[in-house]
Amino acid sequence: MSIGKIILCSCVLLGSAAMPTISFADDIIITTPPPPLKTETPPAARSGYIWAPGYWKWEGGEHVWVEGHWIETRPNEHWVPDSWEQQDSTHWHFIPGHWENQ
Repeated sequence: MSIGKIILCSCVLLGSAAMPTISFADDIIITTPPPPLKTETPPAARSGYIWAPGYWKWEGGEHVWVEGHWIETRPNEHWVPDSWEQQDSTHWHFIPGHWENQ
């Protein structure tokens, strides 16, 4: 292997080690904690819908607020909102909103 390729490979490996995000498909783990949730006042209730509260999305190396919205209810299921879970002292894992059986 030439010295140029060795240097290039070393730079790529070192650069990736310093990245604050690990992302495999939809699995997002970051070292930047999310800001506090914003206070939202949902609009008046809508029959057949449930309010999905806003959350912080990780996009382009920063947290971006996604406003709450209405989603159609599902029989025998409840909505679990999008959230961030602290894994250890430096890592945060994003858990997408999803439906669960009641």
